[in-house]
Amino acid sequence: MADTPIAAEVRDTPLAEALGERYLSYALSTIVSRSLPDVRDGLKPVHRRLLHAMRELRLDPASGFKKCARIVGDVMGKYHPHGDQAIYDAMVRLAQEFAVRYPLVDGQGNFGNIDGDNPAAMRYTEARLTEVAELLLEGIDEDAVDFRETYDGEGSEPVVLPANFPNLLANGASGIAVGMATNIPPHNVAEICDALKLLLRRNPDNRHKVPVADLIEAMPGPDFPTGGVLVETREAVTAAYETGRGSLRIRARWLAEPRKGGGSTVVVTEIPYGVQKGRLMEKLDELLAAKKLPLVADIVDESAEDIRIVIQPRSRNVEPAVLMESLFRASELESRFGLNFNVLDAERTPRVMDLREALCAFLNHRREVLGRRTGHRLGIIARRVEVLQGFIVAYLNLDEVIRIVRFEDHPKQELMGRYDLNEVQVEAILNMRLRALHKLEEIGIREELAGLEDEQADLTGLLQDQARQWKCVAFEVDRLHERFGPDTELGRRRTELGDAPGAEIVDFEALVAKEPVTVLCSEKGWIRTVGGHVTDTGGHRYKEGDRERFVLHAMTTDRLVLFGTDGRFYTIPVDRLPRGRGFGEPIRLSIDLGNDSEIVSLRVHDPARRLLVASSDGRGFLVPEQEVVAQTKAGKQVLNVAGDVEAAVCADGAGDHVAVLGDNRKLLVFPVAELPEMTRGKGVILQKYRERGLADARTFTLADGLDCRTGARTRTFSADELAEWLGKRAQAGRLPPRGFPRGNRFWSRSRPGRNVRQS
Repeated sequence: MADTPIAAEVRDTPLAEALGERYLSYALSTIVSRSLPDVRDGLKPVHRRLLHAMRELRLDPASGFKKCARIVGDVMGKYHPHGDQAIYDAMVRLAQEFAVRYPLVDGQGNFGNIDGDNPAAMRYTEARLTEVAELLLEGIDEDAVDFRETYDGEGSEPVVLPANFPNLLANGASGIAVGMATNIPPHNVAEICDALKLLLRRNPDNRHKVPVADLIEAMPGPDFPTGGVLVETREAVTAAYETGRGSLRIRARWLAEPRKGGGSTVVVTEIPYGVQKGRLMEKLDELLAAKKLPLVADIVDESAEDIRIVIQPRSRNVEPAVLMESLFRASELESRFGLNFNVLDAERTPRVMDLREALCAFLNHRREVLGRRTGHRLGIIARRVEVLQGFIVAYLNLDEVIRIVRFEDHPKQELMGRYDLNEVQVEAILNMRLRALHKLEEIGIREELAGLEDEQADLTGLLQDQARQWKCVAFEVDRLHERFGPDTELGRRRTELGDAPGAEIVDFEALVAKEPVTVLCSEKGWIRTVGGHVTDTGGHRYKEGDRERFVLHAMTTDRLVLFGTDGRFYTIPVDRLPRGRGFGEPIRLSIDLGNDSEIVSLRVHDPARRLLVASSDGRGFLVPEQEVVAQTKAGKQVLNVAGDVEAAVCADGAGDHVAVLGDNRKLLVFPVAELPEMTRGKGVILQKYRERGLADARTFTLADGLDCRTGARTRTFSADELAEWLGKRAQAGRLPPRGFPRGNRFWSRSRPGRNVRQS
């Protein structure tokens, strides 16, 4: 038995090249044939095949329903060789009113709900097309679009639908391909028509010059099927549609209902698009159990067909707007829609379009469909006119035609030769019924011929007149606007266009339950809080080798301001600090304080206060404390330091004089007026040194004297006692008076490692 060859050709190919070719083929197939919609009809192949198969099954809106299993079977067997569940899922989405702005499938049975519950199996549900789907398919039998062979070559399917409906923008689309994705929000059809009419008023060659901002005036933003409130500025929306990419913020719609005893109950009536209500309620319950919603007492879902989520405030003094702002920040009651206009153009090339390009592509497609349908109609008219002209010849020579048919052996050839008729005309004459020979039938034929010839001339003129073609497209747009106008139930806008919230809408204190706490920070930077304002902290434990450094009395609504040796200020909300009697956690977990930097100061933030900051080389300035608050964990650079110079002092800036103490134990006092107030910089020289640098600095009121503390003992030096140390800024100073603390600090530690400063 001869050996059978395994393959006709064997090629040696590097693995990388072979994998690249196959992966590229897969990627192109995913992009073009699965994941990205066509800009002309706004459909992916699976959706297009579904609608075409349902039309083949005669499932128009006036007909009865058919089982979804039957529809899915036809789609899978004839057009779409993929899994039945994937096809059914695509079909279900087209029928869900909360997922699609203008449903294309009319479903009967359980097609899922906004809670996230799954639909019933396809053997239990039924479906048919909607009127919107009929508009997408209108004219498909009139050579309006190209057809191609199905995957098995046994049938044909449309490459694109005629789409007498702006489906891409009306219903949106989403999908993930290989290396690219698309996410287009739904819009209001009446507003889309207004934008289309704005383009149609321009010459076709100038439509690309219409500013997107003008189109946004006509269609100001998405219109989601679930309603909600779009909270973005007009500038942000315009920028997103100009580039084809952006992010739009949607919030739930709510109202306040008065309750007995005063105050209001908040009721959420619409949730953002794409959010499952069941998952949303689970998240809200988790936040409530974790006590992360301090203003909320209870949340109850009272929804039936309409959404009704009732939120009870903790007290009647809570403002509904403040309550909702806290929920927007913490839950999916506010979500973002990432806009990405990545579609297939008329040449089946994927690219990101702006709004103007997408609208123009739809108009160009409608004009092309109009031309093809007109050409198809002209072909039908030409064939009918040909037959009618043959009938007229037969009527004019009726007796002779009858004789030829009765007595000639080859009447067909005889008629063609005698009266210059073609084969089609002769066949029509030979197949004519005797009853059609009546005189009235001749009159009807002549009238029909005249009407068809007039229509033929009109359609021929239409094909030759571009301006008339655009008028026809504009007429179709007007009919769409009338059919889906803002006064109709399906056409009314559902998503409210709101104002973008400001950066600081809610007071920070309003979102946190206000309770007194004591902040404990160790020398090695471990921080925690304990309840109440504790005065005796000796019983609190620290890690071995660590000890107490800062003890601050604060409220949970306060913020801490930390100053590091790197010259940066860091901000830490007190309510985010760990609580309990453990060791706490390293403060570096809350902020990005470098490993080579240490803590200089830790205090409770007071926006009305000024701070004195100074570096180890004796430079410093005053800074308003409201200017040092950092918005990120990285902190905010205020005092510029470099090399071996470090930030050394951060003190309260109240008072009229500054006391500066150097490492050389020399003291200098000068007026605060000589210090500049800055928000960032190196500052000015406070005190001159030959060697070493700054040890400590503080401000005070000269009339009240300079307080110095050593342990539990406090000594106040009066203005008279400090007279010899008064001078000008940048002087060297002199040794301090007798009785001054030996620790070379104005406030020496009461015991090693302890520096208790309470605020």
